[in-house]
Amino acid sequence: MIRSELVQKIAQENPTLPLRDVERIVSTFFDTITERLRNGGRVELRGFGAFSTRARDARVGRNPRTGEAVEVDAKRVPYFKPGKEMRARLNV
Repeated sequence: MIRSELVQKIAQENPTLPLRDVERIVSTFFDTITERLRNGGRVELRGFGAFSTRARDARVGRNPRTGEAVEVDAKRVPYFKPGKEMRARLNV
């Protein structure tokens, strides 16, 4: 599912909300999660899962086209851990 499909689904299930408001809600939701992760925090949605970040060390990678060694900087990457309830729903 892509973002626009999510907006359409929410709009269909809530016909009293204008599409513009649904788009604003979805954007605010994603922006809030991103901002919290950027500041080193964690976002937990009970029954769904938890978003956090993990640190990756700097390393030497390879350019797949040329095989040349390339320095890859250290960085933080997003990580999602599904909640217990979500795992149970998926494995019914």
